[in-house]
Amino acid sequence: MKNWKGKRYWLIGASEGLGRALAHKLSDAGAELILSARGEGRLISLSAELAGPSKVVPVDVTDSASCRAAAQAAGDIDGLVFLAAVYWPMAAQSWDPEAVERMCDINFTGAARILGVSLPQMVRRDRGHIVLTGSLSGFRGLPGAIGYSASKAGLMSLAESMYADLRKTGVKVQIANPGFIKTRLTEKNDFAMPFIMAPEAAADRLFTHMSSDRFKTSFPKGFSLLFRLGRFLPDWAYYRLFS
Repeated sequence: MKNWKGKRYWLIGASEGLGRALAHKLSDAGAELILSARGEGRLISLSAELAGPSKVVPVDVTDSASCRAAAQAAGDIDGLVFLAAVYWPMAAQSWDPEAVERMCDINFTGAARILGVSLPQMVRRDRGHIVLTGSLSGFRGLPGAIGYSASKAGLMSLAESMYADLRKTGVKVQIANPGFIKTRLTEKNDFAMPFIMAPEAAADRLFTHMSSDRFKTSFPKGFSLLFRLGRFLPDWAYYRLFS
């Protein structure tokens, strides 16, 4: 198990849901946190709830200047967890250009912006920890997931490329792919969500993964197996099953 005491971790997307629950887990374990999201108010209230030290640093991941300023304010960090995401359920027949661009810009390109101001320092000193949050929806295209599925697939591929490059260095890269989590985002869904998890339960799984030496985890385990195996199905079988 990892020793978290005194480690400085920057959480991007900490104000709600999984990010907020993970902040409590890391703080209870002894980590010092930098809490980031767009809205400062929820971050301030979270900071007041935490057991250990924390610093509030608002950031807009769609803006490169904001990312650079936030990285400077965060200072030296031992690890970075990217949890920022937006979501609107959407089929191709109902394409909303603004919403699709927003999902791509925050969920994927936002991560690239944050990594661009954080990863080079870790590479130079040959020490650091990067954690990205993908999704079961990123394994293969899904109906009604225009924008979201693609943005998560991009993030998962980015993590795999980083791991391929950095796995024999001092920079640790991990990806977690959760299923449905009960948050403001999933409240938008009007369909059944099997095995939906409370944010606290999902944070437990993510924290356990971060404390391990594994690169990738997907959960809930049984539900995730369906999506992982779906990558190997022929198109006719896959689209029939997942439609």
